[in-house]
Amino acid sequence: MYVRKLFMYIHREDPIARKGRASRTTRKVSRTFRLTPGRLEAAQKILGTDTATATIETALDMVVFRQELIDGADAMFGADIHAVE
Repeated sequence: MYVRKLFMYIHREDPIARKGRASRTTRKVSRTFRLTPGRLEAAQKILGTDTATATIETALDMVVFRQELIDGADAMFGADIHAVE
């Protein structure tokens, strides 16, 4: 439920475009990745995306958004939040 709501929020207000950085509609570059098919399929199902490209872009958007949340919490509360390795 949380992931679905976060996914909807990201698509309503793109955090990358909001900060003046390049949005997903700007020039794209071709990249080749070796991905585990099962992991990609699981991510597609969770994120509700149709293509591998959309899945990767959405996942990257979520990583950027997560960092913005961490930076915002740090700025507001002085919290020291670290990513789980």
